[in-house]
Amino acid sequence: MLKNFLRSTPGRVVIVLLVVVSGAVLWQYQRIKLVRQELFQALTPVALANCNLERIGDANDGGYLFCGNLLPGIGAAYSYGINGTDNWGCQVSTRLGIAVHQYDCFNTTAPACPGGDARFNAECVGPEPASIEGRAFDTMLRQVAKNGDTGKRLVMKMDVEGSEWDSLLEAPDTLLNDVDQLAVEFHTVEDPRYIDTVRRLQQLFHVVHIHQNNFGCEPGLDPFTGSYFEVLFVNKRVGQLDAAARAGGIHPLDAPNAPWLPDCQVLTPATASSEFALFRRWLRRVGRELMQ
Repeated sequence: MLKNFLRSTPGRVVIVLLVVVSGAVLWQYQRIKLVRQELFQALTPVALANCNLERIGDANDGGYLFCGNLLPGIGAAYSYGINGTDNWGCQVSTRLGIAVHQYDCFNTTAPACPGGDARFNAECVGPEPASIEGRAFDTMLRQVAKNGDTGKRLVMKMDVEGSEWDSLLEAPDTLLNDVDQLAVEFHTVEDPRYIDTVRRLQQLFHVVHIHQNNFGCEPGLDPFTGSYFEVLFVNKRVGQLDAAARAGGIHPLDAPNAPWLPDCQVLTPATASSEFALFRRWLRRVGRELMQ
């Protein structure tokens, strides 16, 4: 009976549709796989001859590596996404004697900063001014201008749960060129637009350090080991490239964001996924997205 159906016109139509759908699925899988590979390659760190990395902020989640010796002369600090606490911003403020402008429209608790100059804004950063579900969003350019910091040398930290990609992509060169150092926690790795954001940042910044946030460890995202990772960008006008030195790898000051969870800094033969596992896990992610 099945053989007769497959030989019929409706059966042949079904076969053609299955072939077309299967081809489209495999094409999309290969496309997203290439996006991850290109994004990973674009985020390859380089070594700087004049950068002494220091950990600023918390001992675990909320702590970031910066070139501590390149911080003097900074005019203002910006801390995007603080969730009610900002040890990074407070330490930078007290150390340099500057204001730290804190932004968060989801948790509007203004954290204390004894001895520092912390200025909290119940606002988020985005690619354009907007009000979304009663929450205010504005661009980096407008926020810096409103604070009177246009033209100053800036240092920034950004952890905004996905809004970073478009916010940074839309920020003008005139603003980004004023940012000496920028630490960003990126979220998710499979959107082709993300490559545009990183390529844009590469025009002005060196990628100096990468740290995997082990809250986001997830198999099947090879060559990434998870979907959340922190990147330190250093502006090319202050960072001196050392082409002869080896860059990358785990730094002694790196620490797991979640000490109680397994870490996943490096993809090893034991943790790498087979092609079949990559495809199966990608299908699961697509299914979860379609169900949302």
